[in-house]
Amino acid sequence: MKRSTRRRLTQGILYAVFAAVILFILLSADWGRIQPYFFNLGVARETFPEILTVAAKNTVIYTAIAFVGGMLFGLLLALMKLSPVLPYRWLATGYIELFRGLPALLVIFGFAFAVPIAFQWQAPGGSVGAGLIGLIVVSAAYIAETIRAGIEAVPKGQVEAARSLGMNSVWTMITVVLPQAFRIITPPLTNELVILIKDTSLLFIAGMAIADRDLTTFARDSLTNQANATPLVVAALLYLVITLPLTQLVAKLERHNKRGR
Repeated sequence: MKRSTRRRLTQGILYAVFAAVILFILLSADWGRIQPYFFNLGVARETFPEILTVAAKNTVIYTAIAFVGGMLFGLLLALMKLSPVLPYRWLATGYIELFRGLPALLVIFGFAFAVPIAFQWQAPGGSVGAGLIGLIVVSAAYIAETIRAGIEAVPKGQVEAARSLGMNSVWTMITVVLPQAFRIITPPLTNELVILIKDTSLLFIAGMAIADRDLTTFARDSLTNQANATPLVVAALLYLVITLPLTQLVAKLERHNKRGR
């Protein structure tokens, strides 16, 4: 048997197995119970408009705050890690390794409850603000490593050329290195944004007022009140509406970067 024929036969078998599994799931599922509990249109309608005007809006706001804060703090950490001053490098490295090794939920819980008790301190925005600070602290550690990798990926010749023109190291970093670094790391930074969108669901641990609820907290409360899982499905669809365009953007940017090399 020819190799091409064998390959087509293998692919045909794999397609048949896939179709058989899907057909088995569809036929064995109890749709009479699944539909009213997970896909109840009446319950879904009751989640609107609050799930958009409150929950989805808050999710976007929390994501933007955490991403901007993590970006600024992460940039500082990345520059410290690349600094010729040894204590700065040690401090940045220790911070990055510590908060990349801790669960985000634990850090958010600590900033929402432990830090205010220990230092008699109230974060701006209350418990949600404290939780957001915890999310910024964690995201900054990951973003810092991404930025550091982007800076190191800029060809050394670019830096040498800028210095030969009389630019000092700070101006070279600002005008030459960082613009090229951010172009390189745009896809992984967009991935980090997608992760943050989902990680805002961890803020529930800090406790939320009704007006502060994100998509996950809103869906959980609606499930409890209605004894129906349809709000979870609606929230999941809204997460996909937000994240899928971003993941497609990541794929497009990665293809563009590959063509540019």
